Amino acid sequence: MDLIYHRPDEIVVQLCTRLRQERLAQQMTQAEVAARAGIGVNTLSNLESGRNTQFESVVRVAMVLGRSAELMALFQPKLDSLDDMLRYEASAQRRRIKRKASHA
Repeated sequence: MDLIYHRPDEIVVQLCTRLRQERLAQQMTQAEVAARAGIGVNTLSNLESGRNTQFESVVRVAMVLGRSAELMALFQPKLDSLDDMLRYEASAQRRRIKRKASHA
């Protein structure tokens, strides 16, 4: 599934479905995953349903299911060339982004 062409709520539903499928594929109950992740069963149930959960809960469950590498790669910089690498290293220094002048 290509996530580029979907609304955010559709992506959430798809990811939550995948999370549930992964838990079932590993033959783990919600109670087992919740206990190992240090979250409540209701929190995991809400997460699998795409309802109102904290991102930290997503990370904890991904870790329990052995899928944290995918999260670590989520916002990795795209470095396709040496110029990209040099630009990324130069931008690593903390600096403020200048506001654009408003034309109002």
